[in-house]
Amino acid sequence: MLDAFFRIHDFLVAHSSMPLRRQLMDEINWEDRLIAIKGGRGVGKTDFLLSRVKEIETEWQKQQELEEAQSKRRKRKNQKELRPCLYVNISDFFFTEHTIVEVASKFVRMGGKYLFLDQLFKYPSWSRELKRCYNKYPELHIIFCATPVMPIDEENNDLKDIVNTYNLRGFSFREYLNLQTGLKLRSYSLDEIIMHHASISREICERVHPLDYFKHYMDHGYYPSYLESKSFEAELLKTMNTQLEVDVLMIKQIDVACLHKLRKLLYILLREAPCALNISNISEEIKLSRATTMNYIKYLKDSRLINLLYLEDRNFPMKPTKVYIHNTNLARMIFTRDIDPMDLYETCFYTFIHGAHKVNATERSAMFVVDGKYYFDVREKPSARDTIRPTAVAEMELGRGNMIPLWLLGFLY
Repeated sequence: MLDAFFRIHDFLVAHSSMPLRRQLMDEINWEDRLIAIKGGRGVGKTDFLLSRVKEIETEWQKQQELEEAQSKRRKRKNQKELRPCLYVNISDFFFTEHTIVEVASKFVRMGGKYLFLDQLFKYPSWSRELKRCYNKYPELHIIFCATPVMPIDEENNDLKDIVNTYNLRGFSFREYLNLQTGLKLRSYSLDEIIMHHASISREICERVHPLDYFKHYMDHGYYPSYLESKSFEAELLKTMNTQLEVDVLMIKQIDVACLHKLRKLLYILLREAPCALNISNISEEIKLSRATTMNYIKYLKDSRLINLLYLEDRNFPMKPTKVYIHNTNLARMIFTRDIDPMDLYETCFYTFIHGAHKVNATERSAMFVVDGKYYFDVREKPSARDTIRPTAVAEMELGRGNMIPLWLLGFLY
C-alpha cells in the first residue's frame, strides 16, 4: 500500500534542496511525538520537512553502516531495508477512501519511526486522526505542516496538551545575508542587541557591509521563492491569492462569493498601511457590516497577510491602533502608490520583532513597546545627538548610544 508513497518520497527528497539550514531546525525538540510546523504560505514549510527527512535518513544510514561494520555482517539479498521516514502529501486522491490511521498503521508495522504529513488541511477529520495515531502508536513521531489559520493547541480539543507547535517564518535578514555572502553569521537575542549593538554591529561590519544588501532584502528577501528563476512578483501574487482562497475562504468556510470583498479589503489595506483603521469607511467601501469587516481583518491577520498593533491592554475584537502589512515584500506588491521609506522601516521593525516578542502600541511618545518594557522608536537617519530611548535607525551601519541599526534587529533568528 505504501510503495507509491515511498516512490514519491524518494523523488522529492532526492530533488529537494534547502539552501541553508534554518535556525528553527535546532530549536525543535525532535523527540516530541506530535509536532506542528506552522507558517504562512511561501515560507518553505515543505522544504523544511524534506530537509529534516534527509537529515534523519542520513543519520540512520550512517548508523546502519556502523552496526554492520562492527558486527561484520553482510546484508542478505532479500532482506528488506527498514525505512525510518515517510513523507506523505495528504492531497493525494488516496485519502478520499483511506485514512491517515491506515497509513500510520502500515508504516509502524514496517518499522517506521517518523511520519511527515503535508497539506493536512485538505483532510476533513485531520485532528481526530492525529489524536488516534498519537494514542495508538506511542513509538511513532508525527511531524506535520500547518497553515496559520488551522486550529491547533488551545483552539483544538483533539490536540490540546499533546501537540508542540513551532512557527516557521520567512527568511530573517541574517539568513538572507548568509545566503547571499556564504557567511555563517550567528543570531543574537534582543537583550544582547540592545546592550551590545555597537560591538556586535562593528564585528559584523568587519566581514560584510549589511546596508549593501538591506534594501534588496526588504524588496524580495523574506520569501525563499526569490531564489528561483521565476518572476518573484508573479510567485508572490500567486501566494497571496492562495492565502485568500484557501487559508481564508476554504478553511474559515466563507462563501466564495465574498472573495471579491476580501480582495478589495486587502487592496485597501495594502494601499493605506501602515494606518489607523476607519472601520466605518472601509465597511461602506466594501459593502459589509462593521462586525463582518473586523472578522475579515482578523482572518487576513491570521493568514499572515497583515499585522495588527494594539495597546497593551487591548486585543481583538477591539479596533487596533494601527494596521501593518505583514512584511515589506508584501508591501511592495501595491504598484499604485509611492511608499514612504518610513512606512517600510516601521513595517520592517514590526516584522523583525513580533515573531518572538510581544509588540504593542503605547500612549507614551515612543512608537512601540516591546515585551512591556522596551520603548522603541524607528527613524530613517541617525541624529547628531544620542536618543533618549532605543531607536532603530534604517540608514545606519554601526550602532552607537541608543541608536541601533535596523538591519541588526534582523539577526534575532
